[in-house]
Formats: sequence, structure tokens, C-alpha cells
Amino acid sequence: MSSARTLRALFFDVDDTLFDTTSFAAQAREKAVDAMRSRGLRAGRAEILGALAEVVSEFGSNDDRHFDRLLMRLPRVATEGCNRDLLVVAAVTSYHDTKWRELKLDAAAEQLLSDLAGTELRLGVISSGLTRKQIEKILRLGLDRFIDHRLIFITDQLGIAKRNPLLYKRAVEAAGVEAREAMHVGDHAANDMEPAAAAGLLTVWHHGTGKYSSLVPKTAPDHEIRDFAGLR
Repeated sequence: MSSARTLRALFFDVDDTLFDTTSFAAQAREKAVDAMRSRGLRAGRAEILGALAEVVSEFGSNDDRHFDRLLMRLPRVATEGCNRDLLVVAAVTSYHDTKWRELKLDAAAEQLLSDLAGTELRLGVISSGLTRKQIEKILRLGLDRFIDHRLIFITDQLGIAKRNPLLYKRAVEAAGVEAREAMHVGDHAANDMEPAAAAGLLTVWHHGTGKYSSLVPKTAPDHEIRDFAGLR
């Protein structure tokens, strides 16, 4: 545990920290597969989901042709008599419909952010991913109501990987505080905890159930939480 410090800036990771992205993505992909099957795709649900998981693993979560690639690797009989473009668009539409329904902060996180926004703390986001995709999450979650829009740092936007301490140093400089006066809350041991600590920030490991929850930081974080009640 660190000795007491004056806290002036607080940065949050988004995926699997402020929002359970892993569970959401699984649910959205299931809905997309159901949409394709209801329109004639002939294959078992488990088989399709398994093939889709392979596509995401091989081409990355930011690839924009997941469903096209999925149909390419399924047996030809699965799409026989189907309009492939219709299947893909049905899947994409269902995926985005799930975003509108499910992509939101839980009550505890929203209340805490509201309370923090009423203090003198400067609140920001440090996130990995494509700029507009991550900003869409910020908007859909309503994070923009609570954070300083000048303190949004996304790896694609800055050209700096999240595992690089420079990203955290840039965030601290923009906030106009010393590194020891800033805290970062994230779930990823290697991309959140280790570089933030190397940059001199206080670290809070949100050790939840996301896809990176099995990773353990090489350097012990200053604090560990399981939910936002712990962060409060």
C-alpha cells in the first residue's frame, strides 16, 4: 500500500472496468448469430459461435468484416439458398440493436462518477482501441457527462500503445498535475497497472471477470477492487 497522497486527477479504463465489455460482446454476438439463423443460415448455434470466436481471435476485435469472414468459413451448405449480404446486415443490425439496449453504466458506477464529478478532481479516460469506436462507447455509456473532454486518451488517436508509460505521462501533463497526484483505474495487468505505475501514478486494479482477469500485475497495484463500491 502507498502512503497517503493528495489526489487531483482520476483516470479510468473503459473496457471491463467501467463496463463489462467481455460479457456484452458475447451477448451481442449471440444475438447476431440468432438473427442470421432466423433468416436461413443452416448450422448449429454452437458451431456458428465457435467459428465466430475463431474469426475474432484471428482478425482482432476491431476488424469490421467478422460476419463476412464467418460465412466464408462455414460449410457451403450452411448458406445455400441464402442472400449472404442479407445475413451479414441482419447480424450487424442485431449487434448494434444490442448496443442500444445494453451498453450503459450500472447504477453504482453512474452514481460514483456523478459524485466524483461534483468534486475538484479532474476525471478522464485512458483507453485502448480505435478512436471513434471507443468514443462511441464513451457516448453510449454517458461518460461524457462526467469526464473532462480534454482528458480523453485513446491509443489510436495518440499513436501510443497502452503498455507504454508515455501514454500515462501525457495524460498527467494534460491534467496539469504531478504523476503522484493522479490515479488510474483499470483491469489489464500489463496494459493498465504496470505502465501506469511506471509513470508514477497510483494504480487501482479492477480485478473483475473480463477476458484478461487471469493476468496478474508483476508489480503489486496500490489498491485492488472487485466492483465500484470498493473504489468509493
